[in-house]
Amino acid sequence: MKRIGAVTGVLVVLAGCAGLAGKPEERVKERAQARWDALLKDDVKGAYAYFSPGSRAVMDLKSYEASVRKGFWKAATVDGVSCPTAQRCEVTETIEYEFNGRRTRSPLTETWIEEGGNWWLVRK
Repeated sequence: MKRIGAVTGVLVVLAGCAGLAGKPEERVKERAQARWDALLKDDVKGAYAYFSPGSRAVMDLKSYEASVRKGFWKAATVDGVSCPTAQRCEVTETIEYEFNGRRTRSPLTETWIEEGGNWWLVRK
């Protein structure tokens, strides 16, 4: 009887872990915040590395660097992640930046996709 209970317990734990593995929200949230953290440190090359392979194919690092205003962003927080499919997530964020000498907050939504076993930002 004890053996059956132990086996059942292990199966319940494994089923719970399998359910969590199928939910990408935490992984996407970590990567989205890490990309913003890189931008806040003016690490443009580091931030560029989070773009999807398709985004990087149409925009090289030099072009991206030219489009980024270093020191512009003051803070960024990932507020939430919603994944309507297993390969696509929408990330809602609040970004802060300096505009006309005033600190301004603004909402932002980004699309992240799963490709090759990792999550990537899609440049719009």
